[in-house]
Amino acid sequence: MAGKQTVRLFDMQFVTSCISTTMVLILLGMTLFFVLTARTLSTYVREELPFAVYLDPDASEADIAKLQKRLDARPFTKSSAYVSKEQALRESSEAMGADAAEFLDYNPFSPAIELRLNAAYANADSVALIRRELAGNKLVSEVDYPEGLMDSVNANIRRLSLALLGVAALLTLISFALINNTIRLTVYARRFLIHTMKLVGAEWSFIRRPFLVRNFWVGLLSGAAADVVLLAGAYGVVSREPALLAVVSAETMLWVSLATPVAGLLITYVCARVSINKYLRLSAGSLYYM
Repeated sequence: MAGKQTVRLFDMQFVTSCISTTMVLILLGMTLFFVLTARTLSTYVREELPFAVYLDPDASEADIAKLQKRLDARPFTKSSAYVSKEQALRESSEAMGADAAEFLDYNPFSPAIELRLNAAYANADSVALIRRELAGNKLVSEVDYPEGLMDSVNANIRRLSLALLGVAALLTLISFALINNTIRLTVYARRFLIHTMKLVGAEWSFIRRPFLVRNFWVGLLSGAAADVVLLAGAYGVVSREPALLAVVSAETMLWVSLATPVAGLLITYVCARVSINKYLRLSAGSLYYM
């Protein structure tokens, strides 16, 4: 009879535990999502900053193609695009609504190679080395890179990442406390049953087992439910704004969907074990004064 009471899963207390644990795991999963997305966003923004290599207006197409090929082979290059003088003039005319060549009687623009740097090289030290390397090439007349913007982006994302990590640590503690309280109430309601099992000679491992199994299912089902909510939310956001696919990556969602159930299982297991051990150590008289 006692065994049946301890292993029964689908009662109202079980459902309540699942709901409260799911809500906590959703918050934890959202925080993890924002932490991982901040890193992806950092990489995306740094790789989108334009690195313009302006070339000698008299350089031949063949020499420019060779230079672009060499730049593509360098580890700092993510991608490159050649912008001819004519294309630069056309883009400028569309942006300003006037043709500069009409006023000057010549095309004032130079051909250029627009680079996108790999995120690991989008920092002041690496950019200085790249500038020095390009300055030694006779085809290169000027190099333009928004270093001030790059420093600002790096500093802001670093602060954002630290803030998110702090929030994640705080939420983890809060999650542990909330889930622990829920499990403690469940165990508290059965403290006399636990004591009765001790009196008939049941081992601690035997008494703990049904509680641990119950909370294993609470953690697993809550983690799965939290995953459904988080994935549905991410899908809804990306459906409305497809451009966010560059930031909300499949890898990020995979990590979130794996980490959330694992966190649920670990927290519920640890909390259940700690709570049960507490009541196993109590004497019979102590049970009436709690």
